[in-house]
Amino acid sequence: MTGPHRLGRHVTSIAGKALGKHGMAFGSLLADWSSIMGPRLAEQTSPLKLVFPKGKREDATLHLRVTSPAALLLQHEEPQLLERINAFFGWRAVARLKLVHGAPALKINWKPAPAPKRLTPQQEAELKGRTAGLESPDLRDALERLGRAIGPA
Repeated sequence: MTGPHRLGRHVTSIAGKALGKHGMAFGSLLADWSSIMGPRLAEQTSPLKLVFPKGKREDATLHLRVTSPAALLLQHEEPQLLERINAFFGWRAVARLKLVHGAPALKINWKPAPAPKRLTPQQEAELKGRTAGLESPDLRDALERLGRAIGPA
């Protein structure tokens, strides 16, 4: 073993197998769908597939499963939605939406993360004591944040 490697070197090979032919762009779209569309539309829509023209990585068609009441709204708001989606990607990845009637397949009920428990002064002192010997202030701060996030052992 040659030491630590950057995670980014392995993400494509790992996630690529899970996402199949849809690719990394579709995976990131799925992961952030509710933040891209907003809660109102995210409940009534779900992305099905992202189809790029042959040999291109732009001007794709995004196939969406959408409920009947939301279909008309999506048609009227398509330019704004395309702007949001393309702003998420950072380039003109999607040129049009294709709406498919049906209940959304993607039901994401994101729950906010629970508030971290506060450490007692004794636990805080113990945490600082464990990281005091580290030379790198960045590493020390990161480990202290991690220690606070996971709480006492």
